[in-house]
Amino acid sequence: MKSKIRIKQPRRAGLRRDLGQIMKCLCTGEQLRKVDKMIPSSESLAAKDYSLSGYSSKIGVPEKKPDTRNIEEAELSLRESSSLNYEEARALLGRIEYQKGNIEAALHVFEGIDIAAISPKMKLTLSKRVDRRKRRSHDYAPPPMSIHAVSLLLEAIFLKAKSLQHLQRFREAAQSCTVILDIVESSLPEGLPENFGADCKLQETLIKAVELLPELWKFGDSPHEAILSYRRALLHQWNLDAETTARIQKQFAIFLLYCGGEASPPNLRCQIDSSFVPRNNIEEAILLLMILLRKVSLKRIEWDPSILDHLSFALSMSGDLRALANQIEELLPGVISRKERYNFLALCYYGAGEDLVALNLLRKLLQSNEDPHCVPALLMASRICGGKPNLAEEGIKFAHRALESLDEECSELEGTGNLLLGVARSTHSNSALSDSERVSRQSEALQALERAWKITSMKDPNILYYLCLENAEQRKLEAALYYAKYLLKLEGGSNIKGWLLLARILSAQKRFVDGEIVLNAALDQTGKWDQGELLRTKAKLQIAQGQLKSAIETYSQLLAVLQVQSKSFGSGRRLHKVYFTREKAY
Repeated sequence: MKSKIRIKQPRRAGLRRDLGQIMKCLCTGEQLRKVDKMIPSSESLAAKDYSLSGYSSKIGVPEKKPDTRNIEEAELSLRESSSLNYEEARALLGRIEYQKGNIEAALHVFEGIDIAAISPKMKLTLSKRVDRRKRRSHDYAPPPMSIHAVSLLLEAIFLKAKSLQHLQRFREAAQSCTVILDIVESSLPEGLPENFGADCKLQETLIKAVELLPELWKFGDSPHEAILSYRRALLHQWNLDAETTARIQKQFAIFLLYCGGEASPPNLRCQIDSSFVPRNNIEEAILLLMILLRKVSLKRIEWDPSILDHLSFALSMSGDLRALANQIEELLPGVISRKERYNFLALCYYGAGEDLVALNLLRKLLQSNEDPHCVPALLMASRICGGKPNLAEEGIKFAHRALESLDEECSELEGTGNLLLGVARSTHSNSALSDSERVSRQSEALQALERAWKITSMKDPNILYYLCLENAEQRKLEAALYYAKYLLKLEGGSNIKGWLLLARILSAQKRFVDGEIVLNAALDQTGKWDQGELLRTKAKLQIAQGQLKSAIETYSQLLAVLQVQSKSFGSGRRLHKVYFTREKAY
């Protein structure tokens, strides 16, 4: 049984003089003999055990002078309880070894602390301290430990976890860190009162443990435990400051987005009726990132540009760019520049299918008093205008301005500029009043597309697609067929649009059988989910050949595919939105 020696008048000078003598005075019997072996000299309190065993107790960092708070906290513990027991002494010595850089020696000291035996005393001390603060009564029996002793021991458990982390024993470190949260949470189920433990390092240690635990589980390849630790950190009342909470929320959102696994939905204890509960990782990450943006708007935390980057990715994955636009519009002026705001909002509205709203934002951005030479904005404006007959002429102007604004040689941007110029000229040719004017515009469109094709060294499938399409529209079917075969080879048959274009060109040449063979090959290489347009085109070719029964069977297959898609997406409008977005990418 461990014994304690009472010290009536502890003095700071005595404690500072020789920490090793304190250990000898505080421990008797077997404990004294154990500590005698552990303290060979004043240089290191635990190094001898490891030097004899062949271990190195250094981690490659210079020795640090022990923090004087070690001695002060030991003195506070002595004043409150008139004794310093075996576990507290080991906690104190272990911290000194850790500060010196003797990680293995510190771990050796910390492992001598019987955590299971002292945990009930620590829980009782914490709960009694809260009761005394609430009732303001002095009639209760004193707690079994002082609050400074509890703080010292919790820090020892945390430093043990840090030592295990240094040694890459991440699962053991996480288990040690969990002990701290279990002790505090079980003794204070309603959370920590304000300013609890402000007179010692208890709150500081707890904050560090809460933030460290998910990281340890991540390094220990335990994603499920990491997610539970993040939720525990955010749902329990730990008295975390605003910056720490925001940092945990951000790291949790990043982990949900990129961890590669799907977490189970959270089970919120304080859930309000009809409140939103995330159903998957992306929804939970979006919720966290939106909370962070709201905190920025309320000036509770500093602006972090990466929050908007991750939210943009998350909402793009979920297909709800309109919600991202709302979040950007709610940001206070000055958080991001006007140029960034216009650019972000234009991308969001364009991705959400609101092209005219996006175009108006780009027009504001490209005004002379803003940024008239912003190449990405000019290219985007040309892309929006190039597909609309009433805006095609403006699209041509935007494309010319983009090409003129290219300061350095950039084949990709130059190729894209010529591509958009060709598309805009092709659209503009449809509104020509005379045949000669139409032929002239079509010729200019073809020249721009061929120039883009050469600039990109004939390796851009998007440019090749439009080059093939323009030749087909001008009834240059042999050239169109050549480019279509080249496109199919370049993409390796991975794009449905390449198959469809080749089949339609063959159909224009009255080669219906060849076109159907191409479509059958495409259907064999395509999953059921993406076969809708292929089946529709195949049915049309069968009708053109007079094969009405075969066409009916093909349409039956098409209806089955559409029915499955409709049930999976839940509504026809959602299906149309996804299909429209995918087609618009070209």
